[in-house]
Amino acid sequence: MSSRSLPSLSVPATSLGNAPWPDTVIDARSPAEHAEDRVPGAISCPVLDDAERARVGTLHKQAGPFEARRIGGALAARNIARHVETRFGDQPRAWSPLVYCWRGGQRSRAFVHVLREIGWRAVQLEGGYREFRRLVIDALTRLPQGLSFRVLSGRTGSGKSRLLGALEHEGHQVLDLEALAAHRGSVLGTLPDAPQPSQKGFESALWHRLRGFDPQRPVFVEAESRRIGALHLPDALIECMRAAPVFTLEADLPVRTALLLDEYRHLVDDPPRLFAQLECLRHLHSRETLAGWRALAEADDWARFVAVLLEQHYDPAYDRSMFRNYASAVSGGRVVRLDGSDEAALREAARRIAALASEIGA
Repeated sequence: MSSRSLPSLSVPATSLGNAPWPDTVIDARSPAEHAEDRVPGAISCPVLDDAERARVGTLHKQAGPFEARRIGGALAARNIARHVETRFGDQPRAWSPLVYCWRGGQRSRAFVHVLREIGWRAVQLEGGYREFRRLVIDALTRLPQGLSFRVLSGRTGSGKSRLLGALEHEGHQVLDLEALAAHRGSVLGTLPDAPQPSQKGFESALWHRLRGFDPQRPVFVEAESRRIGALHLPDALIECMRAAPVFTLEADLPVRTALLLDEYRHLVDDPPRLFAQLECLRHLHSRETLAGWRALAEADDWARFVAVLLEQHYDPAYDRSMFRNYASAVSGGRVVRLDGSDEAALREAARRIAALASEIGA
């Protein structure tokens, strides 16, 4: 078949920083490589699976490159044919996928060749994932500096994450770092059925989110420390957040308690897991204090449990962190009250914060 009417064979990784995003992004690497990190939205279509890749690598060392290519080529041909038959059979003629492997080598080149011979407008990512990774690292030092952040602060349980959702629902730009990190940012913040991504995976998702923001409009983000669970925020992002205007969300204890009991229902329903996570605070609190918390939980006095935990641990820790990292909030930031835990109260607080933010200007 002729490929003369098709686009160029490859595109540079820098093209991923621009819109529009490719129709489909195909990750030709092994499943293990894909699991650690990937171009955002990429689907895994390995040219060689993990065992096959290990086998070909061993052959290359022991028997030489020709033998490795002879075996690897046959495996790759079968795998590519299977992907075409099972995953892409209904794609239209104008389909234009982007294919990448580790460094833009034989795996993605072979895949692109087959797709183009069929007549699809497939292109290879120059330099592969390795070049994409360099793009992400570089962009995370630059992108935050071109955005106008508006930081939401407030003690634990004051509804900051839900307020971000309400702001996004109203059409505002929102960077939900805890959602990207799959963690609520505290010792009890592990999500029940969502493990945290790898550091590389988190950075790729963060880059993809940042690249989509309009620099002419503000971006709302929750005040965070340098670490969310096991993941670290880029230095450039932290510096921009700490220099940004801060809006403090305040809520009475009953409102905070209601919000926390809803968000952490999985721990209320699984006391052994809760107790195991509380053990992580043993270096900060006495055995007597931890025993008191446990006694409240065992008595199903959850409202009192939350109130005591806030008073003895979360509020002092949050206040110390804010004093160190977001001094403008401590010295008189813009304050908005959350008067209830229902959606109407959150929407009203979101509107008040948006109004205050508009007074600053983007």
